[in-house]
Amino acid sequence: MTDRGAKCLVSKRVAAPVTIALAVMALLGPGSPDVRAQTTADTRALARIENPPLGLPVVPIPEDNPATTAKIRLGRKLFFDRRLSHNGTMSCGMCHIPEQGFSNNELATPVGTEGRSLRRNAPALYNVAYFRHLFHDGRETRLETQVIAPLLDAREMANPSIGYLLDKIEGMADYREPFQQAFGAGPSIERIGRAIATWERSLVSADSPFDRWHYGNDPRALSPRAIAGFELFSGRAGCTACHLVGEQYATFNDNAFHNTGIGWRGPRAATQTVEVAPGVEIQVSREAIQSVGEPRAPDRGRYEVTLNPRHLRQFKTPGLRNIALTAPYMHDGSLQSLQQVVRYYNRGGSADPNLDAAIKPLGLSDSEVADIVAFLVSLTGSNIAELTADARSVATGNPGGDE
Repeated sequence: MTDRGAKCLVSKRVAAPVTIALAVMALLGPGSPDVRAQTTADTRALARIENPPLGLPVVPIPEDNPATTAKIRLGRKLFFDRRLSHNGTMSCGMCHIPEQGFSNNELATPVGTEGRSLRRNAPALYNVAYFRHLFHDGRETRLETQVIAPLLDAREMANPSIGYLLDKIEGMADYREPFQQAFGAGPSIERIGRAIATWERSLVSADSPFDRWHYGNDPRALSPRAIAGFELFSGRAGCTACHLVGEQYATFNDNAFHNTGIGWRGPRAATQTVEVAPGVEIQVSREAIQSVGEPRAPDRGRYEVTLNPRHLRQFKTPGLRNIALTAPYMHDGSLQSLQQVVRYYNRGGSADPNLDAAIKPLGLSDSEVADIVAFLVSLTGSNIAELTADARSVATGNPGGDE
């Protein structure tokens, strides 16, 4: 599933490897609690890749990177290791927090190395295996290569070079055996990318109330309000034009780019509303706000990748599964709740001259807005606790880990 047309192995919907692994665990004995938790997490992760839950298609896997428990274990360890940043303070998992939907609920845009602000919201990693484009502007098309940019970005993990990072990892005794088990060789940037990509492919999540109702034919799985919301979502509101729902599965993603009007900087009011405490808002002059921070640079979105003027301020369509867990929303984290998101589209977006033609006022009532929100909440998968526990199974005893 890449734009390069690479062939993919079709995952078999069987759990035989997992069954064998569990039998081996039984033969080897219980071991330490940390080892048991790690091994259980590895086998469950591989099971999710090989047999994704109701509502999702088979996981696409590149021929040159088949999934194994050893790669999953190594990828998870790398993902949560702060030592991989230049000054040993940041890991991938500090922006993509398992307990916060593998995103960051606390910040519109994350804070990276030495307190440097990133300009875009941390995207959730649920079901990232199905995305054809990565990053909000879609500048990467393979999970195996996506990791390189954050490792080198001066605002994120800030390594001065790939060689510098590899020298550091080669000096860490606790990585020697994991790389040998996963690849039969030592660290390289290709192996780092393949390991992290394999672990990220295991973050599949579905079997939501919506899936059990729509694909499992359980009439009691979904509330009447959520059913009404889906009818609006797929009907008058026109949401399925971008967030696709198929006959057998739904990724809620068209793998395309759209200008939603978010981030457009038209004429500005002299003051801006600032929330100084929960529910307490005041008006602050724009001049005062600009005096205490560096003005945010314009974000041109997909245009920065293609240099095509038609792509100005376009961003990739996000998936909607587990969307209730991943606030704040939009590429800049500017909308705090699902209610705000639906209301934004209900009023027809912004006055951006490049606004996508499909975005128009919807004329939804407050009750209908609430119905759509109820439907979106119903997209929360059944395995959230499992994904969080499996992610955190690496932290105990990991020098430099996030725990």
